[in-house]
This record gives sequence, structure tokens and C-alpha cells, in this order.
Amino acid sequence: MSGALLVAGTTSDAGKSVLTAGICRWLARQGVRVAPFKAQNMSLNSWVTADGAEIGRAQVMQAAAAGVEPEGAMNPVLLKPGAGHRSQVVLRGRPVAEAGALDYRALKGRLFTEVLASLADLRSRFDVVICEGAGSPAEINLRADDIANMGLARAARLPTLVVGDIDRGGVFAAMFGTLALLEPADQALVAGFVVNKFRGERALLEPGLGMLSGLTGRPVLGVLPWRDGLGLDVEDSLGLPGPGETRGDLDGTLRVAAVRLPFLSNFTDLDALAAEPGVAVRYVDRPEDLDAADLVVLPGTRSTVADLAWLRGRRLDGPLARRAATGRPVLGVCGGYQMLAETIVDEVESGAGRVDGLGLLPVTIRFAAAKTLGRPDGVAYGQPVRGYEIHHGVASVHGGEPFLDGCRAGAVWGTTWHGAFENDGFRRAFLADVAARVGSPWQPRGEVSFAAVRERRLDVLGDLVAEHLDTDALLRLLADGPPAGLPFIPPGAPTGAAGPALAGGAPAPPVTAGLPEAGHLRSSVPDLGSRP
Repeated sequence: MSGALLVAGTTSDAGKSVLTAGICRWLARQGVRVAPFKAQNMSLNSWVTADGAEIGRAQVMQAAAAGVEPEGAMNPVLLKPGAGHRSQVVLRGRPVAEAGALDYRALKGRLFTEVLASLADLRSRFDVVICEGAGSPAEINLRADDIANMGLARAARLPTLVVGDIDRGGVFAAMFGTLALLEPADQALVAGFVVNKFRGERALLEPGLGMLSGLTGRPVLGVLPWRDGLGLDVEDSLGLPGPGETRGDLDGTLRVAAVRLPFLSNFTDLDALAAEPGVAVRYVDRPEDLDAADLVVLPGTRSTVADLAWLRGRRLDGPLARRAATGRPVLGVCGGYQMLAETIVDEVESGAGRVDGLGLLPVTIRFAAAKTLGRPDGVAYGQPVRGYEIHHGVASVHGGEPFLDGCRAGAVWGTTWHGAFENDGFRRAFLADVAARVGSPWQPRGEVSFAAVRERRLDVLGDLVAEHLDTDALLRLLADGPPAGLPFIPPGAPTGAAGPALAGGAPAPPVTAGLPEAGHLRSSVPDLGSRP
């Protein structure tokens, strides 16, 4: 089939998300109408589309790279891990189940039908769809009911690129081994490799690239160099900021401590703070780190009650109470806001019933079965603010002052709104208030546009693809599909790894209805070149 390919990876966090975004950016620059797609995404970073669907933030970032509006079809299955080794299953933007690993496998037949329908829908409306895999395609224990990697590629006949992270070492073994663990029909779709995060001498790498191509019969289509400071939305747990990690201005005069909760979600809320000159955002899990900060942020969480218990177990509740009592700023966002309440009643997410909150805001939280998904707007500090909200907890406010559908009491703020700091005027006004309250010399420096910062980062990805990927070969794959005659590399997957079936014993049929014919890309965009 023309007009689509799959970006798979040797491991999680190998670079699938950023390569997908880079290809989308490069194609969009050529005048191609391109959409991103991820069949199954496990992430606690999510967003709400204009039509009210919840999808992974990485697909939102990729849609921005493509210059198109994000939509539910771009991420039909989203898994949101929670406490007790269970995940909320979000299908086409709406929660449909809470499942453990074995429960989830029983759902996959139904989910795969929806995945294929979503992909066919996008392919009928866009010139090109760039699909991102999940984890590794060589997870042979999961191949029988895979819906995100080679199961998807086989059903939709997608040419597949395998990207590997050379910075973590062992990239040649990982690429060869990934291919060699696939059964013949899957290997026939793997058309080439991409090396990611390279920061050495290219001349020293070249012999290995040639040997890999000789061993596998497949070309290395590019070597993407390491780039610092991209700061793009991540989804994989390996991309989560670790305790002690600092982002933004390392020598910043305004110090923000973000509590590194175990089920931290939507930590992208803090990216805009880190982009502001003079602001350092540090992820912390020790009481002394809260005492030293100018602003403490309790971010979102997928498991409010479990993370509240963790917070108390780490003795972080004491410093938060001291801050509130002495007028030192604390901000809670979504799940963090819920923790600041006087009382939490949760029969939905944790089943814990009534739980005492931190009692720093005059609020009662009651969890509802229905999830609130929305894109609210309002005014704070005299500035327009737009955000998005994703939560089961419903807040009843009985005091304080209004703040973005939440409230403020003294120097403690709480809101259900994610993305508020992406509003430039509001972000600067809020930080100026924080600085004044703690006597910090910080002041806004210039008119930083966070939207422009993101666009520049996406342009870097497009430049990397244009300069370091064999874009002629990329276009051939999109126009012609998987190359014929690719050699099989033994041993292949164990017998039966690809299994009979997601739904009742028969493999999913190829997706053909409503898809462009071979050559569609070239005929619709005849002047595409290998460089912008």
C-alpha cells in the first residue's frame, strides 16, 4: 500500500516518537498532507482533542509537526497505568475498561478492529500516515495478539523502519536481533534501519553500517545526530524526569520543585515553566527539596489516593503544610489539586472511599464514574487562559478565591486545568506573583512565546530528517510499499509466535477498503524532492 509506513524501535525510548514527528514535519514542508498514528499507546501524558477525545501527548506533538489538528483516530487505544498493576483502557478517546495485563489481552480482538478502522479512516483523508510502533516488535511473547507493531504492519502491509538508540550501546546487535526474531512474513516488511542519538565520528561508524546492511540485506537509511534541549512531549516511562533532574535554566533565580509522584501524569504542564528564562524546574522526592524551593508544584497523577499515601510516606506533607502556613507558594494541578483538598471520596479510581486530603484548600473531592474531558477557557491575573481537563474527581469549593475553575487560599492554588502555563501572559504574571511572595529577584525577560519555542523544536526534527535521512528512499517506501525480495534472516520467531489470532482464530485481514492505490503519493505530489 502507498502512503503509510511504520516506525518501530529496537526498544522503548529508542526514538520512535521523535522520528515519526520529524518525518511528519519534513513531509508537511513538501506540501504533503500527513497524519501521525499510534495504534496503542501506554502513557500518562495525554491531551483532549477539539472533539473531546483523550489521546497521547506524543501524537499531539506529531500532529503539530504535521501542521494538522489532533484527533481521536490518531491514537485509538490509550492505556493509562494506575495502581494495582491495572490500566484504564481508553478507546477512541473514551474510557471503556480497567484491565490488568491478562484482562487486556482478552480485549484485543475488539480493539484491533477499531485500530484498523481508525487507520483506514486516516488513510482515506490524508496523503500519508506515519505510524509509530510501541516498545519493540521483537517482543515474541506478545506477538500472537500484537496490535501496535508487526501485527499492524502485517494487516495494513506497512513498510517498516527500525530505529535504534546508539547512545545506550549495542545498537547493531539490537537491530540485527530485532529482525532475526521476526517470522518471515514480518521480516518481509522491515525495509531498513535508522540509527538515533549518534554523537561520535561518522567515519568510525561507517564500517558497522555496511556490515549490518550486508548481514541483513537492508540499508541503514540514516544516522540522526544527538541534539540537546529538544524538550518535546514524551510518553514512555523511560522519558519521565527522575528525582533530582532539573530542566530549564539550571542557574535560574526562580526555583520550582515538582514533586516526582510515582504515577506522575501530564508533567508536560511544567515544560512551559522550564522554557521561561531564569526558571529552573527540578523534580524532587525529599522534604528538604520542598523547603528550598520558591514554588512547589503537585502535578497530575493517574492514582490520586495511592500517590497521596506515597507523599505522606515520604514525609512530604509536613513541608507542604509549613509552606502554606508561612505564605510560601504551592500549586496543585488536577490530581495534585485533589490532594490539597480537605476530603477525598473515591469509590471509582482506588475504591478507598473517604480519605483525608492535605487540607490546604477548602475543597471536597468526590470521584465520579464518568470522566470529565474538556477544553475550558477563562481569565486569571487579567490574562486569557485556555487549557484542557482530564479527571474523574469533581471538586466542591467552599471557600477561598476562584482560580481557573479551582481556588486559591493564601499562597496555595489548585486547578483541574492542564496546559495553563502554555498561555504566555498568564505564565509570566503567575511567576511574577510567586517571585514577589518569596522575595525573589526574578522578573520576566522578554516576551517568550512557548508556541514558538515548540515550533522551533519541531523544525529541528524536520531538519534532522532532511539532512540525515535518505529521503528519496523514504518516498519510495511511501509510494511503493515494502520492497520485494528482502532476505529472511534466521532463526526467525519461534513457531506460532505470530499466533492464529486476535479474534476467534483467524489473523486479521489486510486493510484495503478506502486506501489510496500504489503511486498515489507521487501522483498527488509530483514535485517532491529529497531535500526541502
